[in-house]
Amino acid sequence: MTDITYTIVEHDGGWAYKVGEVFSETFRTHDAALHAAQRAAGEQRVAGEDTGISYEDDRGQWRDELSAGDDRPVTRVVDDRK
Repeated sequence: MTDITYTIVEHDGGWAYKVGEVFSETFRTHDAALHAAQRAAGEQRVAGEDTGISYEDDRGQWRDELSAGDDRPVTRVVDDRK
């Protein structure tokens, strides 16, 4: 099972959440970024329908796979201020 961590950070004159090295949009307040991260983390856990996905791998090759709708990640929000 995949683990996804959303980390609240100061970013670009405001606040954002980060997954790996990728930043969300910038929010004016810490609480707005925290609520957005909590919402995104919750949405990641919602099961859905099996669906086909296409993605480009790290070698630049396109891959097609079947994504099981019940194969959801474990998510968490890390906020060092709380």
